[in-house]
Amino acid sequence: MRLAGVIEGEIEATGDVEIDDQAKVKASVAGRDVSIRGHVNGAVVARKRLVVAKSGSLVGDVRVQRLVIQDGATFSGKVSMGAAAEAPASRPVAPEPLAQEPEIPAAVKAPAAIVSAAITAAPLASKDGKDGKAKAKATPPPKVKPKPKRR
Repeated sequence: MRLAGVIEGEIEATGDVEIDDQAKVKASVAGRDVSIRGHVNGAVVARKRLVVAKSGSLVGDVRVQRLVIQDGATFSGKVSMGAAAEAPASRPVAPEPLAQEPEIPAAVKAPAAIVSAAITAAPLASKDGKDGKAKAKATPPPKVKPKPKRR
């Protein structure tokens, strides 16, 4: 099967699949030997061999027996080869719901005072005899009066 133009959906062939230079495929592709010279965005399953030619690009996960990516081609995705390639794709496992966090008392929720120190750097010395190291000078943090506790 030779594909050219813009294709969306799902492509499944019992034989070989060739994707031409100017093709833009947004679909999953399955075939015996798959050759990509155009652009493919989707999962690819090649029962024998997948070739991404130098003019081709592929964005999607791949399951193959053999893989060829020529110099100049682009590929982004995961590759499964050998026994992993022969097994059907497993469904993603749903994440378990997170346990609810315990209630935090209001006294703990109050934000603490934030203390910061500004650091300023002196300009670099010129190349004529000076060491060229920047000197950092830390300014002391502002004094913060603690708030009285309420009872």
